[in-house]
Amino acid sequence: MGKNKEELMQIADKFCLDGEKEQVEPYGSGHINDTYLLTCKIGDGKKNYILQRMNHEIFKDPAGLMENVVGVTTFLQKKIRENGGNPEREALNVIYTHTGESYYKAEDGTYWRMYKFVEDATTYDLVEKKEDFYESAVAFGHFQKLLEEYPAANLHETIPDFHNTIDRLAKFKAAVEKDACGRASAVQEEINFVLERADDCHILCDMLASGELPLRVTHNDTKLNNIMIDNESRKGICVIDLDTVMPGSALYDYGDSIRFGANTGAEDEKDLSKVSCDLDLFALYTKGFTEGCNGSLTEKEIRMLPMGAKLMTLECGMRFLTDYLEGDHYFKIHRPEHNLDRCRTQFCMVKDMEDKWGKLQEIVEQYI
Repeated sequence: MGKNKEELMQIADKFCLDGEKEQVEPYGSGHINDTYLLTCKIGDGKKNYILQRMNHEIFKDPAGLMENVVGVTTFLQKKIRENGGNPEREALNVIYTHTGESYYKAEDGTYWRMYKFVEDATTYDLVEKKEDFYESAVAFGHFQKLLEEYPAANLHETIPDFHNTIDRLAKFKAAVEKDACGRASAVQEEINFVLERADDCHILCDMLASGELPLRVTHNDTKLNNIMIDNESRKGICVIDLDTVMPGSALYDYGDSIRFGANTGAEDEKDLSKVSCDLDLFALYTKGFTEGCNGSLTEKEIRMLPMGAKLMTLECGMRFLTDYLEGDHYFKIHRPEHNLDRCRTQFCMVKDMEDKWGKLQEIVEQYI
């Protein structure tokens, strides 16, 4: 749902901007929202903003989503200020409309928001060196630390049951039972792989429900490109893309990072001999994440880190397999059996983690 420059400028006029609007152009590599860089002229200088159309087909409650964003960013700015940091660069800053709203609903039913642009920092889609993976771990861990006192239960679920592995398992079983595309008989090995680990799908959910694991603010999309890396220091300074910030377990964020970041193969690798859990990358991320958390994780959470990694990987594989059984309607595919290939890499990663379980536990034990 693209907009021309004139339409984008008219939408930008709804927000409280400094300076005179000069230029607006597409920005970034995101697939969900439409993102633009807006440049305003102030005297001899310039000021940049991020203008975004929120995808309300995926995020069906834009008002609740922005209530999350405002609550979390305001809390972060306060904590960063108390710690002597720079809240202008180390947290997202929402720009309000002239009527005091955190978003603008256009006449065509689209929803728009604006942030201050974080200057002199860059996002990277791929890990160029191991230090980048470590920096992302520190940044996401620090995000947990800053928000440890935030009332996570007050957050809206922007995607309900996103990491509810019990619910994911039920939907998977329903897809197997229905077998809408007649594919189940050919993937019985993969189906059995999930069913043999059905009890595992209850572990984190049950521990959260009982209070054995604390309910925390979770980001739920801990990719490298959701960290702003300072151009000079190469340190991670700001966590961005807060659309999926929800109540959950710190193990979700940690586990999903390990799922893709410590995997020696691509997410859709056909040659499963290339897929394994890299122990050095696992150890590096664990070091960075626990350092960033800086004592905010409980002993139980640290001991359960390997389980977080295993379950987030199993869940993702289960989602790929569910989508394959249902006809590939959720994840975009670029070839037949693409989702099946993705599923198999996740299950291969799970099996490798299980084979290395003792070593994974040894690595996390040193941080207790």
